[in-house]
Amino acid sequence: MRKARLYRVLCLLIAVVTATVLAMPAVAQQQNERQPAANPLVRLLQSKGILTEEEVAMVSQAATPNESERRLAKLLLSKGLITQEDYDLTVGASAIEVAADGTAGARMIPAVLRVPIGSPGSAATAAAAPVPQAPKPTPVIPGVAPIRVFPVDPPKREGLIPAIKLGRISLTPYGFFKASAIRDSSSPEGNDFPLPMFRVDTGQDAAPEFHVKARFFRFGSNFEWLDPSPNLTITGRVEADFEGNFSRVSNRNVSTIRSNMFQIRLAYARIDYAATDHTSLHALFGQDWTPFGSSTLPALFESTGLGVGYGTLYERAPQFRAGITHNFGGSRNFKIQPEFAIVLPAFGNLPAASTLPGGVDAGTALGNQLAFGERQGVDSDRPEIQGRLALQFQLDPARGVAPAQIIVSGMQGKRTAVVLASAVPAAFKTPGSPFEHGARVDSTRYGLSGEIQLPTRYATLIAKYWNGEDLRFYFVGQLGSIFNDTFGLTGTASVASVDGSSTVVFGTGPSGITVAPQRPVRAQGGFINVGFPLGRIFGANPEGRNAGWQLYLHYGFDNARTRDIKRTTIKTNKGDMAAGTLVYKLNSWVSFVFEESLYRGRVANPLATGAAANLFRGIPARSARDLRSEFGTIFSF
Repeated sequence: MRKARLYRVLCLLIAVVTATVLAMPAVAQQQNERQPAANPLVRLLQSKGILTEEEVAMVSQAATPNESERRLAKLLLSKGLITQEDYDLTVGASAIEVAADGTAGARMIPAVLRVPIGSPGSAATAAAAPVPQAPKPTPVIPGVAPIRVFPVDPPKREGLIPAIKLGRISLTPYGFFKASAIRDSSSPEGNDFPLPMFRVDTGQDAAPEFHVKARFFRFGSNFEWLDPSPNLTITGRVEADFEGNFSRVSNRNVSTIRSNMFQIRLAYARIDYAATDHTSLHALFGQDWTPFGSSTLPALFESTGLGVGYGTLYERAPQFRAGITHNFGGSRNFKIQPEFAIVLPAFGNLPAASTLPGGVDAGTALGNQLAFGERQGVDSDRPEIQGRLALQFQLDPARGVAPAQIIVSGMQGKRTAVVLASAVPAAFKTPGSPFEHGARVDSTRYGLSGEIQLPTRYATLIAKYWNGEDLRFYFVGQLGSIFNDTFGLTGTASVASVDGSSTVVFGTGPSGITVAPQRPVRAQGGFINVGFPLGRIFGANPEGRNAGWQLYLHYGFDNARTRDIKRTTIKTNKGDMAAGTLVYKLNSWVSFVFEESLYRGRVANPLATGAAANLFRGIPARSARDLRSEFGTIFSF
């Protein structure tokens, strides 16, 4: 009888064990399918820079919560944040535990020495002991971070901390108030920012000026639209400032000099799709920084022009952009991001009253400009093509140091100057003439750029070199654009293009009547900028007031080809600048800045006389300079 009962018990035990073993793969599969998201502690450790994105993914994708805890503890041990003893106390030995629903799973439980209750070292005594805590990371003064308007890392889903939430839409405003007092030793055009030299005569002296300006004020907002798909992240940005020129209307005629216009800088929406754990796709629609040349910007306090005509190539323009980001991981966390964009083909030439049909006055020229702007790019009937390739990696593994980047970019565009039939000179509009119904003349432009950003714990080096032609729209090439190549033509006649931004020259050549080809002005340049975290270098207290000292040294140059620039109305062929910027950050929101800079220009034709003479202080000169001192404050939010 006992044998039969024992036999039935053994059969029951075998059946229970068999069912449990068979159920374990199904349970594991269900847990894998659930893919638990990172818990709040893991997210906090990632935001503090303790865990990387790959480590977060490894912890979050564990089969069970207990396995996730074990992986997290193992990572903290490897980073030196907890000791081996802390790890053993927290993780301990493993055991099989049967859950309330009858399923079984492996769970890590603390290993406790089993001794009689009440004796020293018993479980009750151990339970009353304080739980070991991971040591708090020692505060550190961060290295100088480069200004990055093109982040390689895709935006994180629900990574935006909303100040305003409207349903599934989150908004976070940002911006700054910036004011400065400026003294220029030479500012003959009355601007509160430097432009290339020799654009106008300075008069009997160098035309020194003093300005106080507050039109730097900038305001923007980040957006996120929460999509039901966990792999889809939809974000956007709108940004504007008061850097536009004065608005001259009846109620502002007297005070127009302090009434700047609010103008858009950025306005775009972006979609990111996480294709795999390491690869994401993105597309952007709207106005953003151009992929060509805008990835690296210098840390200059003078940001109205930011080195216009002195080597700082950049621009913002309407565009459709798409790209891929792939994370190779590894000890250097290597990432690559290629991007491609179609961009508004803009060239930025101004309509001139003297060239408009009929010799109209300046008021009409301004109205013409406001009505449709410079249209030679869109008249080409094709977009500007731009591309960018960025490589990102951790050059210096020290805490508080941003990753390094190497970027190459390029673009190619086309412009078309249109002459209406009514503007074609009579001698070139005879019946059967190729210009009987008007004329069109095309020119192309291109640009190439190489950029580096190398942050380390004690210095951050950024640099850019560019080369191209017809780069006026990108604020370089001494703002030169194109010229008419009239070599070999006779009986020439000049007329204005339909937008008045250039002239078209008709003439007679070896093959008959024709129009002079329009050639682009070729140029090259760049800059180098080095930032030093003085507080970190001199061992300041990271939580003290001296932690916020930074120093930047900068040099930039812009060189237009002399042979090309001589055939335009521009007088300078080279501009360069040197600057030193001292920054004191009182806290995360308030900074005080002093910048001393020297801007220089050199003429392309030092032998010019008469109306074309190069005058500085009222006398012919080969070069000119502006020594600029600027002090100001920045209040960020």
